[in-house]
Amino acid sequence: MSVPIRVLLGGIVILIIDWYFYQAVSTLLKGASDVKRNVVFYSYWGFTVLSFLILMSPMVVPFYSWPKYLRVYLFAFVIMVIISKLIGSVFVMMDDLIRLFRWIWTYVPNLKKEDVALEPVAHGISRLKFLNYVAVGMAALPFMSFIYGMAKGAFDYKIHRLKVVLPKLPSSFNGLKIVQISDIHSGSFVSTTHIEEAVKLIMKENADIIFFTGDLVNDRATETEPFVEVLSRLKAPMGVFSTLGNHDYGDYTTWESVEAKMKNLEDLKQVHAKMGWKLMMNEHAVLEKGGEEIALLGIENWGGNFNFPKYGDMKKAHVGTEKYPVKLLLSHDPSHWNKQVKTEYKDVDITFSGHTHGFQFGIEIPGLRWSPSQYVYKQWAGLYEENNQYLYVNRGLGFLGYPGRVGILPEITVMELSNV
Repeated sequence: MSVPIRVLLGGIVILIIDWYFYQAVSTLLKGASDVKRNVVFYSYWGFTVLSFLILMSPMVVPFYSWPKYLRVYLFAFVIMVIISKLIGSVFVMMDDLIRLFRWIWTYVPNLKKEDVALEPVAHGISRLKFLNYVAVGMAALPFMSFIYGMAKGAFDYKIHRLKVVLPKLPSSFNGLKIVQISDIHSGSFVSTTHIEEAVKLIMKENADIIFFTGDLVNDRATETEPFVEVLSRLKAPMGVFSTLGNHDYGDYTTWESVEAKMKNLEDLKQVHAKMGWKLMMNEHAVLEKGGEEIALLGIENWGGNFNFPKYGDMKKAHVGTEKYPVKLLLSHDPSHWNKQVKTEYKDVDITFSGHTHGFQFGIEIPGLRWSPSQYVYKQWAGLYEENNQYLYVNRGLGFLGYPGRVGILPEITVMELSNV
């Protein structure tokens, strides 16, 4: 489907949503002065037209030529309003369904007028003001949550601490402290301030080793330029190891040539090297401590859902690791654990993944854990165990699309390994 057609269809969807939700707004304006009604009308539809123009503007002005602040926040604001109206429209639909049944009821034969509460005009069924108040209120609630998530949640870094017992872990590695981060999406940050805060938190942990499990950028290697110096501060005695995520390949943007896309990936590899990170490209490394050894495997992105490309080659990374008592794996997409690791590589003890972001939206409180992400990924956040194999899914340090987080906060994982 061509870009102009997608834009046209998107514009039609916006108009339908806005027209439908405006039914609730207009109901609440009944009895208001003409001035008030006109102000609301022109403000509402003016914003609708503006939203459409913003969404189609990349057709005229290349998206990456926009100032970053506008790219990140202006588009997000428009999407937030649309989603909020969609939620409110559910209650407008409830109102319409009730009106429909009441209208049908007026045509039921032999029905006495006193058997049902009718409007003064027999077949003119008015809107229920209460449900329209609810519709507007329910639209405002997520909108305010989204605003809070942008102002506070996006940078409210949370440290998740856990201990994992691996009986075969060599004694020299007992107490090994791992910090894992994932999904920085550097193109979504408009300054280095918050990345610097995260780096300080990570370095305070004095980890033995640091893992980064993919999606350093949204699309282009140039996004990293303001952050290379800051991220280079990440150091650990056993090193910083990284892998690629689905966004790192530049698959979601338009390139002038195949060669330009390939060069972008090579440039990104050089960024990892410049920061002192060991990028794992379908390979393994031997970790040594006290004369004992374990293996660390790292593969390129391997997606098991939504036809994400399977760039990773687990066989290539695994060969030669058979003799090591413990194997750790860096693999960006957690569906890889479900689709291949558990069935074909049962000697991999822990897989470290990211990718889901926990949908950047959900609830995590004692006794209740929910996110829309769980309907897409069986393992979407935190630690999972099956047949003595573990998977840890990091909730991500950055954000994508919506520049905020509601309920699912950005994560720094601190994992201790033990053999008892």
